[in-house]
Amino acid sequence: MTILPERYQPALGLYETQKAIGLIKNIFQVKLCAALHLKRVTAPLFVDPATGLNDDLNGVERPVGFDIPAVGIEGQVVHSLAKWKRLALHDYNFFVGNGLVADMNAIRRDEELDNLHSIYVDQWDWEKVIDESTRNEAYLKDTVRRIVSAICGTLDELKWQFSSLDTDLCRDVFFLTAQELEDMYPQLTPKEREGVITKKHRTVFIQQIGGKLRSGKPHDGRAPDYDDWSLNGDLLFWHEPLQCALEISSMGIRVNPESLDRQLAEAGCDNRRELPFHKMLLNGELPLTIGGGIGQSRLCMLLLGKAHIGEVQASLWDEETKRLCKEAGIVLL
Repeated sequence: MTILPERYQPALGLYETQKAIGLIKNIFQVKLCAALHLKRVTAPLFVDPATGLNDDLNGVERPVGFDIPAVGIEGQVVHSLAKWKRLALHDYNFFVGNGLVADMNAIRRDEELDNLHSIYVDQWDWEKVIDESTRNEAYLKDTVRRIVSAICGTLDELKWQFSSLDTDLCRDVFFLTAQELEDMYPQLTPKEREGVITKKHRTVFIQQIGGKLRSGKPHDGRAPDYDDWSLNGDLLFWHEPLQCALEISSMGIRVNPESLDRQLAEAGCDNRRELPFHKMLLNGELPLTIGGGIGQSRLCMLLLGKAHIGEVQASLWDEETKRLCKEAGIVLL
């Protein structure tokens, strides 16, 4: 469903928007790398599904596959690089306290399209090696605060170049767990809870997503084989043009052998134990890590005050969406 804000007037025209998108992507990546000690690496667009490296997201999305005659296998376009990054840290011999970041481009053909969702996904996928002493909630929160600081710093530089921008973000992060949020608003759906709490606190990090809450349902779906459901979360900002919570990042400390064993059983995914990546994890052969994805188009939407993700990325839309956006003065690229 497309939301059409009343009297919407974008702060930047098409030419300025393109210039601003380029600046955001350059400035933020530099700030993110400095904040988290990351190095940019080249990442795959597709993987061999037999390796178990593709991200299963909520477990129901169909990956885009294609045959590769020269190789003799079927390739899958990545859903994200959640698992590939951890293997890369191992293969590239990254050491504790340092990590990688890559441009991730994906096609999610089953996505329900609206102002915030497109079948084309672009994000900064990052992953960092940690050790047992930093595999805790305090380190997770410190990392979240560093990311928020990089986002707000990018906005400061952007507003210096584009005086018409009036986006305002809160640097102070409000932390709470998914269970605490459900207890506060048991009558609301998870998305409605996110909206209420983010409108109140402006910048929110909802922790512990994936496992079932006391209601018997999870706050949101999470694959069982990358995030530790007790040490992860979603970063949300209040988005003024749409009057909604805008998720910018899903991230977390990754599973160790114990939490992977537990979550595979809980999710009914024991068949994955025989996949090469999962065997390495269960045998303790991969480094302990923290990581996440930060939406590039989502961040551009947030900082530029755009009402539709199609204003900051080129994708495909149905005829009704294109008609409604045109009538509302929302220019889709």
